[in-house]
Amino acid sequence: MSAPGPRSSVSPAGRSWRDRRLDRDRALGLRLTLAAVAAFLVLVPFALLAVLVVGAWTPLHELDAAVTSALHRFAADHPGWVRVMKAWTHLFSPGPLRVAALAVVVWVWRRGFRRLALWVVTTMAVGGALGALLKLLVGRDRPELLDPVARAAGFSFPSGHALNATLAAGVLLLVFLPFARGRPGVRLLLWTVAVLLVGVTGLSRVALGVHWASDVLGGWLLGGAVVAATAAAFRTWREQAGLPAGRTTVDGVAPELADPRA
Repeated sequence: MSAPGPRSSVSPAGRSWRDRRLDRDRALGLRLTLAAVAAFLVLVPFALLAVLVVGAWTPLHELDAAVTSALHRFAADHPGWVRVMKAWTHLFSPGPLRVAALAVVVWVWRRGFRRLALWVVTTMAVGGALGALLKLLVGRDRPELLDPVARAAGFSFPSGHALNATLAAGVLLLVFLPFARGRPGVRLLLWTVAVLLVGVTGLSRVALGVHWASDVLGGWLLGGAVVAATAAAFRTWREQAGLPAGRTTVDGVAPELADPRA
């Protein structure tokens, strides 16, 4: 029986860029390419929304105005609701969330998971910087109400609170998911807490009349895109290094973190 011949008679230098990127024999290049494509696809909804915001698309503006008006009327009639929303929006503002993320960074760093710590820092920093830059580039004004129940400075799109809540919830969820391995109830609890943190934080900004609903949606979409992109890159590095990757949404980004020997 003759020995199998080479898989390809074409040298890497003579192959097209597309063929080199999708070559299964070059695992890192393929995984990085797929991660980049996935990140791009996740960013598409945010990009479309940003275009509609910049273009002042009438249906979107009318929907934003209707939501803001309805929630403002409710807030004006329910001061207790306003107090709860103010407490929530201050407790889960970008500052405290970054402190929580920093505490996790210190914890995993001291346990020896330094690349995981750098992933958390990178995700929070890149997402926060993108949000600040986009606010300046879009320059959207906040809602102007005759009798506001709260005030906020700066531009409106995307919502910094919604963005940072999504970033923090995403990184904390993916860091702690390994501890829920084999315990679906704990995993469900972690996901529920993450979704509530993101959802109620975004709601509080619209309920207080300091953001349009599309600002919050933009923050959610951008935050989700950043977490997805950096998690995909981190997973690619792990696979290249021969470390178990697992299912990110089930096992987190570093499954071995829950190992008692780690």
